[in-house]
This record gives sequence, structure tokens and C-alpha cells, in this order.
Amino acid sequence: MNDSKRNTKNDHRAKRKENEEEKQLIIGRNPVIEALKAGKLIDMIFVNPEATGSVSLICKMARERDIPVKQVNDYKLDRMAEGASHQGVIAEGACAEYVSVEDILKIAADRGEDPFIIICDEIEDPHNLGAIIRTAEAAGAHGIIIPKRRSASLNHTVFKTSAGAASWLPAARVPNLPAAVDLLKKNGVWIYGTDGAGESYEGVDLTGPVGIIIGSEGFGMSRLIKEKCDFLLSLPMKGKVTSLNASVAAGIFMYEVVRQRNLK
Repeated sequence: MNDSKRNTKNDHRAKRKENEEEKQLIIGRNPVIEALKAGKLIDMIFVNPEATGSVSLICKMARERDIPVKQVNDYKLDRMAEGASHQGVIAEGACAEYVSVEDILKIAADRGEDPFIIICDEIEDPHNLGAIIRTAEAAGAHGIIIPKRRSASLNHTVFKTSAGAASWLPAARVPNLPAAVDLLKKNGVWIYGTDGAGESYEGVDLTGPVGIIIGSEGFGMSRLIKEKCDFLLSLPMKGKVTSLNASVAAGIFMYEVVRQRNLK
């Protein structure tokens, strides 16, 4: 295969992937309810008419927004969900609605608060990303930043793992993560990287404009991102295990920000 044909094939694959990400599924009752509450763009909702409980609420909310509801059997839903637990409900639409980094900074400014932003450096496991988003939304973060490459996107697994929080927390998906970090720094945000070689987070002032970087599950922060950090923070490890799951570590750092801001 010559280079031009190979490039054309790669372009088709990239375009197909982009189209698949623009048209995604929100699977399960709670994620669908939260997406409806948040006003997410939904083209159609598929329900099993034999399902009970909150399914009737979902149908009512859909009618109020003029969203078509299609009745299907569990076989159809099982095929759509590809093994995920759908609980009799799947919504189809623009699952991934991203904002810009400037939008996130504006959200903080509009609230009269110092920016509190989570930056995920190549978090590839959608379960981890969903858990981080769930904690970030609960902790009052203004947004999350993820890279376009080598990162989970806002897919149905992220929505389900986040318990619907992905419908509420603004997310910026950027082509160049180091450039996004530079933009935050130009806007007065201090960048704190999480790294086992950093100083203990205890006693570090996190009450100002904060951007917390969570590194990838296996390798931590990339070299370039690490070099752009103003501070490197670590968690005290007292046991035999020398590292924590990325989402667990992220939660500890986020709630240290919450604790310090509440004291202030």
C-alpha cells in the first residue's frame, strides 16, 4: 500500500471514530435522567415497555422535551449496550458535549470563585475517568480537561460510572494538553501535579486558583506535563503498597482543596 492510500485509510478511520464519538449512547436509568435534567442533546430514547420504576419518569421527561421514545425489547437493548447494564433504558444523542478551557475559566469568574480545575493526563480507563468526574462535580470543581489523544472520551461508560455527573461537569477536550496548561498559567492558575516524588500535600496552600493534574494509571504524568507544574504533590504512603488508583488519589487531592477552602 502506498503512502497516499494509507493516509486516506487512516483519515477514514479517524473520521469514523469522530462520528461515533459525536453520536453516543447514554446507558442506564440514572445517567439518562441526569442527562435529561441537564438539558443534554438527545435524539431518541429507547425503552423496554415492560420495565418499571423510574422508566415512566424518563418517558414523561422525554415527552416534555419532545424527545421521541421508541419501545423495544431487551434483545435490542442488549445489543446496543454491548454488555453494559441498561436497566431497560438507553438514550442516543450527542453524549460528548465539550466546552473550551476559556469557558471553564469563565464559569469560575461568573461564580466569583478562584478556578478549581482537574486536568487528566492520559487517563485511558473510562471507569477511572467517570469516577474522577463524579468526585470533581461533587467537590465543586469548575471543569475537567482531557486530551484528545490517549485518553478516554465522554462515552457511555464514563456517564454510567460518574452516576450522571458527566452531564453536569463541564469538560474541555483539547488537542494539546501542554498548551492548555500554559493557558491556565497565563490566567493565574497554579498547577499542582500529583507525583510520588513530590512533597507531601499536607501543609501546601491550595486555597487559590488551582489546577490539579492526575497522571495516567500506569505511568503517571508525561515528562512535558510534569515540567510545566508549579508544584509536585504526593500522598503519604504508610503501607506496603506504594501507589493508589488514579481516581482514588484524585479524590483525596480534590477534597483537600475543598477542606482548605472551607477553612478559609
